Amino acid sequence: VTLHKALGQAVKWHMIPRNVAEAVKAPRPSPEEIRPLNREQTKTLLEVAKKEDRFEALYVLAVTTGLRQGELLGLKWEDVALEDGVVRVRRTLARHKARLVLGDPKTKRSRRTVRLTQAAVQALEGHFARQTAQRDILGELYEHQGLVFATQRGTLVNPTNLRKRSFEPLLEKAGLPAIRFHDLRHTCATLLLSRNINPKIVSEMLGHATIAITLDTYSHVLPNMQESAARALEETLR
Repeated sequence: VTLHKALGQAVKWHMIPRNVAEAVKAPRPSPEEIRPLNREQTKTLLEVAKKEDRFEALYVLAVTTGLRQGELLGLKWEDVALEDGVVRVRRTLARHKARLVLGDPKTKRSRRTVRLTQAAVQALEGHFARQTAQRDILGELYEHQGLVFATQRGTLVNPTNLRKRSFEPLLEKAGLPAIRFHDLRHTCATLLLSRNINPKIVSEMLGHATIAITLDTYSHVLPNMQESAARALEETLR
């Protein structure tokens, strides 16, 4: 892609007669394998997280809002309105030159407002209380940045450390298969679609650029939805 663009510019500048990259057939990327948890596995994960992990609220939000890992780790308390039951995605955690930084969301559609479940609100309330207590204990040593999910000292959470020190041990304690953190996002979408939630709503929750991305990614759920639609029509036309 980069070479094609560079040669295209060279053609415009009359440096070369044609863009030879246009004759190349680019390889098609393999479709991403998704491994979402089912309903019972998700409940097990959250039950164990409530007992074992200080990031319980992170996992509750992951499976009930579908936020990306970077979006979760980029959340600040100013983005959370517990009284209204919503969370606003305004930034994301990313790497820039080996440093963790907060930047703009992935796409324009990624900047969105997502409604919270009651369980998510309760988990966040408990998380806020524990975080406040930790801040009081550390005093001036705590680097307050307003982050919802931070290290014990209040700084940005390294995704690699989160995976190795929290997520992977949590899966093992819960007796669940090894999955990626991103599969929690897939879990949210799959659970919603399997309950016949409109794909347009799911797409908006996930912050997909188009609904086509949602339908292509979760096409494995659609056959069940079509069966439900057929049954609904049969009942309507009786």
